[in-house]
Amino acid sequence: MVKVMPDDMTLLREYARCNSEEAFAALVSRHVNLVYSVALRDVHDSHLAEEITQAVFIILARKAESLSPKIVLSGWLCRTARFTGANALTIQRRRQRREQEAYMQSALNEPEPDAWTQIAPLLGGAMEQLGQTDHDAVVLRFFEGKSFQEIGTALGATENAAKKRVAHALEKLRKFFRKHGIASTTTAIAVSLSANSVQAAPVALAKSVTVAAAAKGATASASTLTLIKGALKIMAWSKAKTAIAISAAVILAASTTTLVIQHRHPAQARTDFPKSSWALAGYADPALALETVLWAGNHADGKTILASMTPDLQQQLQQRFGAELQKRGVPLEEFFTQSAKGHVSAITGFRVLNQEVVADNQMILHIYVQGKEREDTFKMKKIGNEWKLDQFPPDY
Repeated sequence: MVKVMPDDMTLLREYARCNSEEAFAALVSRHVNLVYSVALRDVHDSHLAEEITQAVFIILARKAESLSPKIVLSGWLCRTARFTGANALTIQRRRQRREQEAYMQSALNEPEPDAWTQIAPLLGGAMEQLGQTDHDAVVLRFFEGKSFQEIGTALGATENAAKKRVAHALEKLRKFFRKHGIASTTTAIAVSLSANSVQAAPVALAKSVTVAAAAKGATASASTLTLIKGALKIMAWSKAKTAIAISAAVILAASTTTLVIQHRHPAQARTDFPKSSWALAGYADPALALETVLWAGNHADGKTILASMTPDLQQQLQQRFGAELQKRGVPLEEFFTQSAKGHVSAITGFRVLNQEVVADNQMILHIYVQGKEREDTFKMKKIGNEWKLDQFPPDY
């Protein structure tokens, strides 16, 4: 008689209710390869990938009681691994940059790389562009090898709907890779993902992860706890739904100068934005919109700063600084002019770490701020065909 294994949420609830190390060990054993593979693909460092894997399961243990029973755990683990990996890359950005450049150079020297060699360095970023349901469908189908019927059950849909969902997600991945110079088919991408996306984690990793996670990190190293702290911060930001307090420090300055917008096509999007290259780049994508508002601050163009914000954000700022505006006897635009440029001067550029899709018209932009040497998160919203600032980090 075939023994039926408990599903993920049953095991998680058993751990949360009874602190069952056996139940948690089963979860780790079931998903450790998946989490390790996501981490390894992002950081290209097996030791750091092991540490990220441990951090992810510690986070799972800490959140065991609060996770929704409707969540697709494998998808949640993938996203958490991405958050944790992003934090790890920020901590070790200089070393990672050298390693990634060396890897990309070696890949360019290959005469005819196969599909996986081409898409692997970009897969994490491609997955970030998918909505949650598409993301979970890809994880279930190609990372875990689930049938369409199983995927439909997990997503609360029919088998046929699951097939369409997977096909739709593959087409999005194909378009993403094409924009980055990789011509491939959805079939080739599917085959590559199925064959290569999950690699075996080190044999001892599952045991060490179980011990550390079951204790909710009490025995974890200082570096692992740092990863957890940063990842939890990013995760909290990704779920932000309401407006947050914004100080005047980052509200950028104003001017009456009339300038011509230098439009850039989204396909030309880049990740590095040194201050010397800032321009009035328009609002075709979130990164360009952020470049535009920083440029406006550097050139004391308050009119553009206001135009770069959603109406909701403008209203929040009007309410927040209402007393100060009345005291000075100036409108919000002039208030920005008087108070912002000095704060922009400390920024020497920014780098886009990832762009997290929240909805069709909402995105969270994770950036590394050069000059201030820290990671910040901006919430962006699409209004019509333009992306606008909808939320700043709380300490700006």
